[in-house]
Amino acid sequence: MVEYEPAMAPMHLAMIGTRGVPAAYGGFETAVEEIGSRLAGRGHDVTVYCRHAEDAPEHDYAGMHLVHLPALHLKAAETLSHTALSVAHVTLHRHRPDAAFVFNAANAPFVPVLHACGVPVAVHVDGLEWQRDKWHGAGRAYYRWAEQSAVRNADALIADAKGISDYYASEFGAPTRQIAYGAPVQLRPVSDRLDELGLVWKGYHLVVARFEPENHVDLIVAGYERSAARHPLVVVGAAPYAAEYTERVRTEAHDDPRVRLLGAVYDQDLLDQLYAGALSYEHGHSVGGTNPSLLRAMGAGTAVLAWDVPFNREVAGERGRYFGDAGALAELFEAAEREPDRAVLDGDALRDVVRRRYRWDDVAIAYEALAMELVAGSSTRARKRRRAGEHAPSAADATSHTGIEGSLR
Repeated sequence: MVEYEPAMAPMHLAMIGTRGVPAAYGGFETAVEEIGSRLAGRGHDVTVYCRHAEDAPEHDYAGMHLVHLPALHLKAAETLSHTALSVAHVTLHRHRPDAAFVFNAANAPFVPVLHACGVPVAVHVDGLEWQRDKWHGAGRAYYRWAEQSAVRNADALIADAKGISDYYASEFGAPTRQIAYGAPVQLRPVSDRLDELGLVWKGYHLVVARFEPENHVDLIVAGYERSAARHPLVVVGAAPYAAEYTERVRTEAHDDPRVRLLGAVYDQDLLDQLYAGALSYEHGHSVGGTNPSLLRAMGAGTAVLAWDVPFNREVAGERGRYFGDAGALAELFEAAEREPDRAVLDGDALRDVVRRRYRWDDVAIAYEALAMELVAGSSTRARKRRRAGEHAPSAADATSHTGIEGSLR
């Protein structure tokens, strides 16, 4: 594992483009909390831009400084409106950050504004958002344009999976810094709160996902319905702008008492117990990189039944079980219940993968090292300008600037 000394002097770092902390919604928010708190613990001044939320800490959380700003509550404008206000706050503030991490390629068009006030920027590009079914027409075109903007303007691109790095290499000839997510590891999980939900240890299956078509929650429910599984299927998730898809999931459940739709669960202790206590975790995500929910299930020592795409195979490897349709998943449900000991062994092996490869401490050190390079003047923009008009290099060439990947793999 590659080790890095702390920076010679503390840096002021901004984290922009998410709902903020404490994390209660998605992978970006979890990453900001885990990385930002560790960077603060290493002596850096970390500012996190947050959307207004009830009962949120007012100014500080886990060593990070919080700036709360509003956002338009519209699917196509919520992220962009909040990022616009966040970037404006940076430009107007007397003490500007030494470097900024901008999350989500959709926010990349704001990068030139940060550059104009002397702030170098790394953009975490996330998954291939334009492939999500919720985006059509102008929305999909915007995301494609935003990817190009990220490639053109960011001083560094962060990808959390090899598949994302390969995409930016082949599509744009752009180098990326591959830094995966981390996940908590439950070595001694507890189960005292499962009684609240009428659940027993290793006596249910679990899916945790935002209700969006590319996450295949409806197909997971359909596969379960087709199976002869006896353990209940617990479904955790919702989506603020997906009423039609949510109804589709409910329709697939057919009022089956075996299917438990819990909605969103923001109680992280309860969620940890749900992950650890499940016999199997069903992961239907098909778009994106390294998924935090998948890692969290693995870190809890739970067997994984995952949608068969390279992103998921990269993470779960040979100890994951894979499906591509409801029929194949039905067989996996039945196999898990028929051979629970094998499921437990798979879960133990997957937890070991997280212990070795997906450590938040390593991730934070990787972000710190990248920030130090940005502050020192490192940027891929000049390199990309030199390449303009040339043929795109191979994936191996374009992803060679991964620098600190060794600390994570």
